[in-house]
Amino acid sequence: MRRVVVTGIGGVTALGEDWPTIRAALRDGRTAVRYMDEWSRFPGINTRLACPITNFTGSDGYPRKKVRTMGAVSRMATYATERALTAAGLIDDPVLRSGRTGIAYGSSFGSPQPYVAFAELMTTGTSRKLNATSYIQMMSHTAAVNVGLFFGVTGRTIPTSSACTSGSQAIGYAYETICTGKAEIMLAGGADELDITQAAVFDTLYATSVRNDAPHRTPRPYDKDRDGLVIGEGATTLVLEEYEHALARGAPIRAEIVGFGTNTDGSHATQPQSDTMAIALRLALDDAGLPPEAIGCVNGHGTATEWGDIAETVATAAVLGARVPIHSLKSYFGHTLGACGAMEAWLGIEMMHEGWLAPTANLETVDARCAELDYVMGEPRWLEFEYFMSNNFAFGGINTSLVFRRM
Repeated sequence: MRRVVVTGIGGVTALGEDWPTIRAALRDGRTAVRYMDEWSRFPGINTRLACPITNFTGSDGYPRKKVRTMGAVSRMATYATERALTAAGLIDDPVLRSGRTGIAYGSSFGSPQPYVAFAELMTTGTSRKLNATSYIQMMSHTAAVNVGLFFGVTGRTIPTSSACTSGSQAIGYAYETICTGKAEIMLAGGADELDITQAAVFDTLYATSVRNDAPHRTPRPYDKDRDGLVIGEGATTLVLEEYEHALARGAPIRAEIVGFGTNTDGSHATQPQSDTMAIALRLALDDAGLPPEAIGCVNGHGTATEWGDIAETVATAAVLGARVPIHSLKSYFGHTLGACGAMEAWLGIEMMHEGWLAPTANLETVDARCAELDYVMGEPRWLEFEYFMSNNFAFGGINTSLVFRRM
């Protein structure tokens, strides 16, 4: 099997678009949670909290011809990919059009606004907003397609739309594609844009935080006083490359992907199962050829939902034991859905290089029902480690685990 390395990363988050800016926020304990005044017109929705990106201008200079099929989710994905390709030294490289570069990219669904046009058509028989690009903007694989069109990628496209595992599945499938010789380079990641419909989905499940008067106190992953998640948005792209190919062109190598595991609970769409979660983690370890004690820390899924936090920590402890440090970056960015797996991988790589972990924001007292683990809380933790595991779990019972190695 061929080795796979990360040679470029780019992202768009509610706390910034570059690592130094994001690092400063994490070090200061600043989160992106905001009270959404504009949601007051939805009295049926209990939460008023979200993590919006308020100043994204990255795609403003793109030609109209190239962005007419893009909603916000595709524009963020394309901009993140441009930054990643620039970091990898691959912008305008002929390899993008060679057929040996592919895309694996995910989002929970496309841009929601075109749905309004189709709903108007279905309810009134006509639509004032429906046009030739409406479906392209709303389709679940819109980010993958638009990234490919923008950069002229001619290799295979693997769209992943598996809710909260969309980004991590995309990275895993891209890694497997290169491992098996089907591509030299893969553009992998995930994106989602913020919309009231996403908040409504979790609100109907009583899974959103309603601390509307104290946005700085929520979300609280793993905490006994958690009251639910906060929706966010963003995009992250990783450039994955076959190791020898990267060496030959002198590419900057950020990390190596050494393991991937994914499976499905097969029992319930919205009730996480710790037993099958644990199997996904073991699959990743087996793929990496590593013992559990090799994992230096865990990027937890940590949504701040009751049964999610409990099941995840039980599975983590069962596989890795009580000694492993774990934190949740969703406490800063909210739950970015299709983007979270890629975004958390990016930030995990950055912290691995610098030898520290951000604490889980707002975590003060661990829920006694969560498994015994080394929860990183209160202050940043200075920690040298060679391998870290990044785990995500989604609606439909889809579980993913990725293992990265410091290079």
